[in-house]
Amino acid sequence: MKLEVVTIGSELLLGQIIDTNAAELGRALAGAGVEVVRHSSVADRPDAIRAAVAEALDRTGFVITTGGLGPTRDDMTKKEVAALFNKPLRLDAAVLRALEERFRRLGRAMPAVNRTQAEVPDGATVLANPRGTAPGLWVEDRGRVVVMLPGVPSEMRGLLAEEVLPRLAERSSGVVVRSRTVRTTGVAESALAERVGAIEDDIAPLTLAYLPSTEGVELRVTAWGLRADDAERRLAAATAQLRERAGEDGYGEDGTDLAAVVLEQLRARKARLVVAESCTGGLLSGRITAVPGASDVFIGGVVAYDNVLKSGTLDVRPELLDKHGAVSEQVVRAMAEGVQRQFAVDAALAVTGIAGPTGGTAEKPVGTVWLAARYGADVRALRRIFPGDRGEIRARASQAALDLLRRLIAAAP
Repeated sequence: MKLEVVTIGSELLLGQIIDTNAAELGRALAGAGVEVVRHSSVADRPDAIRAAVAEALDRTGFVITTGGLGPTRDDMTKKEVAALFNKPLRLDAAVLRALEERFRRLGRAMPAVNRTQAEVPDGATVLANPRGTAPGLWVEDRGRVVVMLPGVPSEMRGLLAEEVLPRLAERSSGVVVRSRTVRTTGVAESALAERVGAIEDDIAPLTLAYLPSTEGVELRVTAWGLRADDAERRLAAATAQLRERAGEDGYGEDGTDLAAVVLEQLRARKARLVVAESCTGGLLSGRITAVPGASDVFIGGVVAYDNVLKSGTLDVRPELLDKHGAVSEQVVRAMAEGVQRQFAVDAALAVTGIAGPTGGTAEKPVGTVWLAARYGADVRALRRIFPGDRGEIRARASQAALDLLRRLIAAAP
């Protein structure tokens, strides 16, 4: 089965929000054996919506839309799709009752404008939405299908899982489109490609893609149009090959979080962790505490942004700061040692750098970051120059710090 996705909202085109719905739909539909052949985004304009859906129907005959189902004047998807199918909008009494009941539970009177959300194209299947006021709609006529989902991500995901995917499964021929990834970090895409080599012939008919990000490079292997058991067998074998070739630069598969990997390493050794951050400003601690159960390993961190705090709280000697500067190997080592000593724990991480966009010099350009990791008395320090804007540099620095500690622990006796 092939279909197209049309995400609707002027805010998407203006860059005011990121279109996470398209990514979510792509992943979920691929897992159900459905291939998304095209994704387009259009503004909240009647002509744009109608043209995008009509052209997609002409190409594949099956379209999923997100957005434009709310009660305000800029929510036009339902009206335009109904017009394409020459179906009038009719008030659905069951949908209206559900809306009124939802507002009663919230202790509020339903605004009159929400009544329009109970209007559905004649003959459409209503997809109940317990998470919001906009129901999903499945409109089908003469072999053409448009599925309309709300734009709110949590509502879209719920309807997709509970209403849309089961219906698609009934139409499926039993084949799937599935992917697995091997996550790597600390190695450039080109260097990783050289190490992996010409593996494509070995894993055919599976395909391989390299996906770089601020967290590293993912190796994504995909099975297209295979039976589920065959796809899983081939994916497992290909993933094992990729893990072997990635070597120590690989740290997990699929959604594995590097922070979770490091916490598990420390947990297995009954060790605890503290961090000292400068340029990352708490981002590293945020990565760690985003992992459920982090509190049994991570005791906290110090954001020592100013040199006064580096010397006063972390015991970095002022003469080190004066002689070498805050962004230096000597200072980052002293930060890691000082925070470890202050809190008497087994492991420590420290980060200091120039995230930009100003503050760089010829000797220390923007993106220069010094990292240090300590485990017991063992210590490693590393200098990196990261590309990107301020946010990307800070994200890369946090990932690199976690990776430095991961490798140090793995090498420990």
